[in-house]
Amino acid sequence: MALGAQSAVDQDGVSNLLRGARFELMPFDSFGDELESLPAGSSIAITTSQQLGIEQTVERAEEAAVQGYEVVPHIAARYVEDKTQLASIAERLSDAGVSDVFIPGGDREEPAGEFTSAYDLLEALDELPHSFEEIGITGYPEGHDFIGEEELATAMDRKAPHATYVVTQLCYDPETILEWVESTRERGVDLPIEIGIPGVMNYQKLLQISQKVGVGDSIKFLRKTTGIFEFVRQLVGSRGVYKPNDLIDGLSPYVEDEYYNIRGVHIYTFNQTPDLESWRQTRLS
Repeated sequence: MALGAQSAVDQDGVSNLLRGARFELMPFDSFGDELESLPAGSSIAITTSQQLGIEQTVERAEEAAVQGYEVVPHIAARYVEDKTQLASIAERLSDAGVSDVFIPGGDREEPAGEFTSAYDLLEALDELPHSFEEIGITGYPEGHDFIGEEELATAMDRKAPHATYVVTQLCYDPETILEWVESTRERGVDLPIEIGIPGVMNYQKLLQISQKVGVGDSIKFLRKTTGIFEFVRQLVGSRGVYKPNDLIDGLSPYVEDEYYNIRGVHIYTFNQTPDLESWRQTRLS
């Protein structure tokens, strides 16, 4: 596939991306308020917090499922102590009606127990009596700070048979994302992909968060466009608030392309859902 062969904004593609968006929330005290800003029945991903641990994620998942949301908890491998705890988590989530889980490695420096990678946990999950219809794994369009590209590719190839879809790490540049999707397809991984995008947020805060989670070259995308003066103009014109319009528009022509197999967007809200939902509804209308 030749990148750039499709370029014009596809309004149907924009609608398809935003109507089926998944919203990632953190399991903090504001969780309930953030939920109230989203439409009933929305798809909600719930992260594993370094401060609160895996238990808080499971509890929030149970709460949101009772309220009718489509819940996708993050079961971060390095936060799970052992197979006994994993079995308990799987049972609780199954009892709550959860049918979709996301399995990252986790950002904990020292693992809590026997699982050091997402692959380890995926293998253990296969052995349990409680199964899930959907299992997501991570993709890195801009690579990883501590893992080389070849190692990342090998890890994905090992995890792919255990998964049903991929979610990409935060990225601001549609060309970078599409090139990564193409390289993934060329390696023979054909899983549907949910594109991880930032939500609506103050530029300064978003840049700080991006640097914390290891986003690299795409930070420059916020600054470049047509140079630093254009970046400053956009920053002032937007009153200092980033909105992912260019990102959504750039991905929109590829939504219906079977080669790319883009299933939707996974929005990193950073618990800023009111402004995000207002923007999303404006784009849909």
